[in-house]
Amino acid sequence: MSSRLVVSLSGINARTLAQATGLAAELDSRGVPLSLLVAPRVDRQSADSPALRWVRGRAAGGDAVVLHGLDHDLDPCRRTLVIRRQAEFAALPAHEANLRLVAARALLERLDLRTDYFAPPRWLVSNGTLIALRRNGFRLCADVTAVRDLHNGTVLPGRVHGLARTERGEQWLCWALVLGVARSARRGGLVRVAVDAGDLHRPGPRQAVLDAVDIALHHGAEPLTYGGLHRRRLAVS
Repeated sequence: MSSRLVVSLSGINARTLAQATGLAAELDSRGVPLSLLVAPRVDRQSADSPALRWVRGRAAGGDAVVLHGLDHDLDPCRRTLVIRRQAEFAALPAHEANLRLVAARALLERLDLRTDYFAPPRWLVSNGTLIALRRNGFRLCADVTAVRDLHNGTVLPGRVHGLARTERGEQWLCWALVLGVARSARRGGLVRVAVDAGDLHRPGPRQAVLDAVDIALHHGAEPLTYGGLHRRRLAVS
């Protein structure tokens, strides 16, 4: 089974733009496009901000724009008592998810960006959110364990590999990222690398991301965006 590689980048703003452009240049030299994750209320930028101009330019050049939630609220239902704090779309019923998706899409269009692809904050999505995504015409949802075609129901397994914070330390995280990607690429199927632009100012994580991409390419992974993956109808070939 051949491998497919998808690299996503989140956290793009004025503070991280230099790091984002640096990573993009490195990936361009390797022939690897980016899936750019945008959350309208989190990024809080005007339509003519340098970061959003860069995102639009990248999208025009072939990168994919992916809606990454609305504001990453840990308790979007505004419950009086929160027993367990969830990611924004991790536990929403369809009605609540629908309201937030409509608002997020409207804000995104004000920034002159449009997309039918969705990746929830922390990659966690409820069944209600999947229902709301279909109702709103979204074509793809990328969650923590798979990428779903919301039109035909196809599910392509592939866990996200990233640099989530843990007390085990940065060096272990970098090693685990490269090792996990190498293992997935050798097995074939979908290899997903998630990058937060806020981590790229540190040399260790930045090099780990590039090493992970290089080892996936070494094992023959085909670089795609989430949009490119969807256009292939998520077929495993």
